[in-house]
Amino acid sequence: MRRDGLTITMVFLAESANYGEGIGNVASLKKMSRGDYEQYSYISRQAMRYNMIQQLRWDTTPVDGKSGVVQFAPSATIQDYPEIDLFGYMKTTAKDDTAKGGASTRSAVVRLSNAIALEPYQSDLEFLTNMGLAKRKNMENGIAQSEIHRSYYVYTIAADLDRVGIDGEIEILVQERAERIKAFLDTLQFLYRDIKGRRENLSPLFAIGGRYQWKNPIFENRVRIDRNKINVNTLLEIMEERPEIKKHTYAGVTTDIFDNDKEIKDILGAESIGKLFEHLKKEVDTYYGEGN
Repeated sequence: MRRDGLTITMVFLAESANYGEGIGNVASLKKMSRGDYEQYSYISRQAMRYNMIQQLRWDTTPVDGKSGVVQFAPSATIQDYPEIDLFGYMKTTAKDDTAKGGASTRSAVVRLSNAIALEPYQSDLEFLTNMGLAKRKNMENGIAQSEIHRSYYVYTIAADLDRVGIDGEIEILVQERAERIKAFLDTLQFLYRDIKGRRENLSPLFAIGGRYQWKNPIFENRVRIDRNKINVNTLLEIMEERPEIKKHTYAGVTTDIFDNDKEIKDILGAESIGKLFEHLKKEVDTYYGEGN
């Protein structure tokens, strides 16, 4: 059976990286609650996708609003625009006097989850003023408050390798399909996010995944951190459920970040983050060299 599903689950450390609707002069983080009555901040998948596309320099796909909604232009195709190849589209043709309107869609080939904090939000607030500017002319300070949260975050991407570069009658060269996925992986390795004057490093500190015959995001919702330790035994149990999973799984970790660094390397066989991405890119080359 062909291994069409590429998935990787990643952990990074970041601070206050996605805000929602504010209340008065308070900027509120995007948060969700769990059954433990704790709140966990998160970075939405839309925000993550925005940064990925921007850093890939794929944010050139034409759009229009003739249908009444801002969407990708009907003329845009996956041949010319990798963004809609990997992340899908909905394109609507507006009704006029000579033709009926209609819509065409492409579901995402690369899917990603929200990046959810692994440590609960503790209601920390930052008090802000514009004193530096106000003092220049002895003016009154503007006052604001901003929720802040520094935490490990985890998210997962899953890619259907067999669908990349194929859309109806359009089929791009397999070499170009491989290059698009490898460029995407390079961006994940060095991802960052600009927010409120800061540049947050979203590069993974720990990651695990591979290319499998199942398109299931195998390690999604499985990574936990307790007392700065990755839950190695849970991940090992998943790997040992099927020989194929263990055989094709790679793990990477940044040295001296987690307190069970040695355990991660010894039990999961983790290498450096750079080595992990090298393995994944070789898997992509192997897949597209198998006659797809």
